[in-house]
Amino acid sequence: MRTLVILPTFNEALNIETVVRGIRSAVPEVSILVVDDGSPDGTADIAEQLAEELGSIEVMRRDGKQGLGSAYRAGFRHGIDAGFDAMVEMDSDLQHDPEALPYLLAAAADGASLTIGSRYIPGGSIPDWAWHRRMLSIWGNRYASAMLGLGVRDATSGYRVYRAEVLRKIDLDAVRADGYGFQIEMAYQVERAGGRVVEVPIQFSERQLGDSKMSSRIVVEALVLVTWWAVRDRVFRRR
Repeated sequence: MRTLVILPTFNEALNIETVVRGIRSAVPEVSILVVDDGSPDGTADIAEQLAEELGSIEVMRRDGKQGLGSAYRAGFRHGIDAGFDAMVEMDSDLQHDPEALPYLLAAAADGASLTIGSRYIPGGSIPDWAWHRRMLSIWGNRYASAMLGLGVRDATSGYRVYRAEVLRKIDLDAVRADGYGFQIEMAYQVERAGGRVVEVPIQFSERQLGDSKMSSRIVVEALVLVTWWAVRDRVFRRR
């Protein structure tokens, strides 16, 4: 498969070189797209220097911080237009281990429409999280699965591979959520489009450098959206 790894960035100057070199070491044949939201710390400049050195790297510069979901939608469109067969979602902060990429890509090559790097199936783990944070994530995922009928244990994971053919079936302009909500909505849309979702175990690491972009607002947004989607699709559309 021709594969494009999409890396959304905002102020990731401390991490971008390590993650790009890690990807290139783990899967030398993939292309990389850095989608930078106007990072004032020079992230895009570092990425462009890496592109000159390593090749098969593009940098999409955007004006202002437009959000994770917007960055991935832009990356998906770019990948589809460029004829890639698979698109990888991956954080730029080293929480997603590049060494797991071959296992996710193998599942996609075996026919999975969406492959999710899962923390909540046997073999998956989050060794650095406090118990209360872990419980919030686990029960949030259980709530989303129950409300939406998802056959997924880790719908909020942002480490995943999409086959291009399933992305073409989804109206990306209608996907408006960000953060955790974006990940849940995309998994939901893949299942509704008839795609097959496969989970592969990963170890999720805590961020070591830089500041987290997630907030309590994004968590609340995701729970509200899940409730709305369930009401919309199970109640209103039946009527």
